[in-house]
Amino acid sequence: MIAYRAGEPIRVAQFLAEVERVTPLLGPGRHVLNACGDRYQFMVGFAAALVSGKVSLLPPTHTPEVLRELIRFAPDVVCLSDDPAADFAVPVVHYPPTTPASGSSSARMPQIDSQQLAAVVFTSGSTGTPVAHRKTWGRLVACVREETRQLGLTEVPAAIVATVPPQHMYGFESSVLLALAGGELLCAERPFYPADIAATLSSVPRPRVLLSTPVHLRALLASGVTLPPLSLVVCSTAPLAQQLAADIERRFSTLLLEIYGSTETGQIAVRRPTAAAEWQLWPNVVLSSQGEETWASGGHIEQPTRLNDVLEITSSGGFLLHGRVADLVNIAGKRSSLGYLNHQLNSIPGVQDGAFFHLEDNRSSHTGVARLAACVVAPELDAVRLRAALRQRLDPVFLPRPLLFVARLPRNSTGKLPQEALRALAAAHRQPARAG
Repeated sequence: MIAYRAGEPIRVAQFLAEVERVTPLLGPGRHVLNACGDRYQFMVGFAAALVSGKVSLLPPTHTPEVLRELIRFAPDVVCLSDDPAADFAVPVVHYPPTTPASGSSSARMPQIDSQQLAAVVFTSGSTGTPVAHRKTWGRLVACVREETRQLGLTEVPAAIVATVPPQHMYGFESSVLLALAGGELLCAERPFYPADIAATLSSVPRPRVLLSTPVHLRALLASGVTLPPLSLVVCSTAPLAQQLAADIERRFSTLLLEIYGSTETGQIAVRRPTAAAEWQLWPNVVLSSQGEETWASGGHIEQPTRLNDVLEITSSGGFLLHGRVADLVNIAGKRSSLGYLNHQLNSIPGVQDGAFFHLEDNRSSHTGVARLAACVVAPELDAVRLRAALRQRLDPVFLPRPLLFVARLPRNSTGKLPQEALRALAAAHRQPARAG
């Protein structure tokens, strides 16, 4: 077995047969944009590209501007999609329908050279132009095989239910590659709502692993939904509050582990938030300080990489995470971080979701003085009570001006909140009825 769909097992023979059917559809070019939303079909498409020597391109979004940059990077790119209505600015290859005759294959398991370029993943870059990061097959395999050890998934194969898309580096490594190279069982679905998460987990046998993000876990906890027994919850993409981790472990009688990584490096560390604040590095991964910067190298990392987070390297060889470099806030000589401010905001009773942000992009600000605003989802609170609660937790210089009440925050598919999206939301609420 290699996967589940709607609780039904998908066996390796069927997987290899589908890889054989998809491979010739990808054409003569070398680059494939894999836009399949079905996680299993994404895995088939990735494997088809891999066995034919092609490179899978995994950009952060599929906006027209990103696609234009992708065409500049790889003019021969084709898009593999399982959406019949897919409309991209590149040639589209539709995933073929599964037929009874497509369920078996006599093909041997493909052998892939460890040095083969398997994927190019992209970050947005400081200017918004996608920046390419090459990923070779051998290093991807080394990373996820270490992940299986770090997560304790070394015995009976576990069913992985993930709420994050397979195109995201976290979802790519911890669901798709855990099945291809780590021996776990991928679930084709990508459930979003709490009831769907519960249903997908209930459709597969033990051991079950839920792969998710802080925003999805918070919604799951607030929903009151009942989950079947879980062996493990894995979380990444944003720092997880210790209290939320404790609530998840207690409510669902499970273990929660948090993964640290980046698109550039892949995952490099793990911790159990309820047991320790310190992160433990993957073996052979090394951190070094260069001035105020922290660099990661060794192990599966393709090349020495500057991290975008503020880390404190500990004497035991691990590290403490103090927030992102871009999240640091300095007002009137006092320093904080957006991560800390967000933690305090979301710890206030009645706040369902909330985020601080720079009201202006500091790169274009002429004053150099940070201006903080915040958007909050808190239907049962008003500005007076919320400001009073914030004054109990924050220095007055960090109080948001303005404080905007909204129906929902513009989170992306992994629960992240781009600063540009928050500024656009603020612009649309210049005169909100409940603004402070």
